[in-house]
Amino acid sequence: MLETLGLTLLRKLPPETAHTAALTALRAGLAPLPGVVTSSRLKTRIGGIDLPNPVGLAAGFDKNAVAIAPLQRAGFGFIEVGAATPRPQPGNPKPRLFRLEEDRAAINRFGFNNDGVAAIAERLAKAPRAIPTGLNLGANKDSTDRIADFAAVYQTCAAHIDFATINVSSPNTEKLRDLQGPAALAEIISQIDAVRQAQQSPTALFLKIAPDLSDADLAAITEVVMAVPDRIQAIIATNTTLDRDGLHSAQANERGGLSGQPLFEKSTRILAKLYQMTDGTVPLIGVGGVSSADQAYAKIKAGASAVQLYTGLVYGGLSLAAEIAHGLDAQLERDGIGNVTQAVGIDVAGWL
Repeated sequence: MLETLGLTLLRKLPPETAHTAALTALRAGLAPLPGVVTSSRLKTRIGGIDLPNPVGLAAGFDKNAVAIAPLQRAGFGFIEVGAATPRPQPGNPKPRLFRLEEDRAAINRFGFNNDGVAAIAERLAKAPRAIPTGLNLGANKDSTDRIADFAAVYQTCAAHIDFATINVSSPNTEKLRDLQGPAALAEIISQIDAVRQAQQSPTALFLKIAPDLSDADLAAITEVVMAVPDRIQAIIATNTTLDRDGLHSAQANERGGLSGQPLFEKSTRILAKLYQMTDGTVPLIGVGGVSSADQAYAKIKAGASAVQLYTGLVYGGLSLAAEIAHGLDAQLERDGIGNVTQAVGIDVAGWL
């Protein structure tokens, strides 16, 4: 009841103000925190990281790593904060976040607004590690060497995180998605991996891709990732989309990346194609439109070893994480599946 009332009040505020208020309430202990949700069916492992359950928080909710402790008790199996850039930056002018309530979706054009890697690294260093915690790597908008930016953020924070995500798929930083090209992507991975290999205990490295890619683009990315095994421990599919087909909300034509329910099918098809192209050898994390246990299970059966959500929380509240984890556990039990890993990719053909 408290959460329902809170969501009602938050929706009366401008979206970005509501987002800030939600983080404040979370830090103040006003949100329900069920603790870690796990079972023998839900426990899994990705890139050498043990997860109590495969339901994660996507980057963007806690950009500045200010609410790590409560988020680790919110039912997620892992969380991702950021994106962080080397220098602080304000992002794009407001308004830059829009609710599309009729579509159960959102559009954002934040533009990597964050406090900068120094501040974020300090918070990460002080945060608990009750569940695996990762950082989304970003580049400054005015950077002359974005590849070096990714490596610098990684190097600064690697000791304080369990995984780092190369984000070359945000649509809100000009020409950032160009770095998904094979040559640029190979150079990014190579530079960050050089830093990674210098670590005593190398931090897992993930890659986040866009949903607006052709089959040829996906094949090229897959070739880069698989060319040198173990450089990339997982691919996150996908970021937000520029597609606006089928939307009904008044703000559907706002510039920026679209997330939420309209992205579910598109991102899941990308996921299934990646699973097929990699022969299931590269762990995949499914993102885009996850707001129920059914949708999480569908992504897992389409090839995801884990899932992430963000926009679903806008409409379902923070309790959604635990609700999905418990629901997924029940579905696995119903289907006689002893562990979630056994369900990965069993319905790939249905999405191709």
